[in-house]
This record gives sequence, C-alpha cells and structure tokens, in this order.
Amino acid sequence: MTAPVRALVFDAYGTLFDPFAVKTRAEELFPGNGAALSQLWRAKQLEYSWLRTLMGRYENFWKITEDALVFSCRTLKLSCDEHQRKQLMQVYLTLPAFPEVKPALEKLSHLPLSILSNGTPEMLAPLVAANNMTRVFKNIFSVDTLQMYKPRPEVYQHAAASLGVPKEAIGFVSSNYWDIAGATSFGFRTYWLNRNSAIPDELGITPTAICSNLAELPRALT
Repeated sequence: MTAPVRALVFDAYGTLFDPFAVKTRAEELFPGNGAALSQLWRAKQLEYSWLRTLMGRYENFWKITEDALVFSCRTLKLSCDEHQRKQLMQVYLTLPAFPEVKPALEKLSHLPLSILSNGTPEMLAPLVAANNMTRVFKNIFSVDTLQMYKPRPEVYQHAAASLGVPKEAIGFVSSNYWDIAGATSFGFRTYWLNRNSAIPDELGITPTAICSNLAELPRALT
C-alpha cells in the first residue's frame, strides 16, 4: 500500500504565480511586442539556469532573469533602456497567483506546504507577501542556498532533508514538465499541473498524477 503524502512542495513560477503576467507591462512599454517578449524572456531565463548549472558558473535568478530580458530585447530589436528594464524586472516581485491557487491551498492546509524555487529569497519573499500567502507556507526553499538550479537532484534532496520527511512521502507539484521529470527521477511523488494540455517530453518519466489546475490536486492526493 502506498504511504500517504505527508508534505507538499510547490514550484513557484508557472505553478503558483504567473510569469507571463509580465506581458501586460511589456505591451505598455513595447506595443505589439508584449506577448513575444514575455515568451522569449521566460524561455531564455530557464535556458540560462540550465546552462549555468552545467557550466558551473552560477549567477542568482535575479541576474539570470535580467540577462534573459536583455537578450530578448536585443533579439526582438527593442531599445530597452535601464528605466524600462527596471520596470519589467519589478513585475517579478508582484506576479499574480493563478485564480484557483488560494482556494486550493486552503483545502490542503492540513499538510505542511513549502515552496522550492529557482528564485532568490529576495525575489520570493515579496512575491509571496504581495499575494497575501506569507502564512500559507511553512518553508520557502531557494536554490540560491546550493548555487545550482533544478532539475539537479541535490536541489530536491535539500528540500527533503530540510523537511525531515522521506522523499517518497513528499508530493511535489509543478507546471513545468522538466521540473516534474527531475523530481520524479529523484524520488518525489509528483503532480503535474498541465494547464495548457501540453505534450509531455520524451524523458521516460511518468508523474504520479496529472491535474489541469491546482483545484484538482486535493482529489489527486487521495
């Protein structure tokens, strides 16, 4: 018989909070380019995190996010000055939670809830506070402690060791399939939030369950 989940760990960006909310500010600054900029920015942000981990050349997530923004503006031939860049970066501190997140977390409050994110503590604390979730999470784990990014197994191990719960009794929730793949490979019970009906990558990994949004997670756990 499978042991019950004793703790839940959530990815932040894309899972709890919407990183594509930057599109609104980007469109105001660069009319007609908001969607393209937000999409390329996010893609390069993740790519830089993986490349820097592989190269052993760590920079924190704020720096990576800014570097990805500069690259994306250059690629799209957008003249983004320092003032505009700061405006876009500040959006990352107040990204909105997806609509179903707060009600779903309330239904899961009988379990210890934590965040495990690539973001720095200085990025995550104001983000959680801006969404009035400071008291929701027992822990906010950042990869900055280890200076390497997900999906390195050491990152998931850090959360498991800090919680003091066997990894097979920890439920890990993410909307990013690469993150789900890493957490599954490590040994977590994984729950993929597939909000956009994406096709799973061919990595030989199967999550414990697939949910179309966080509201389905309480039922998936049972």
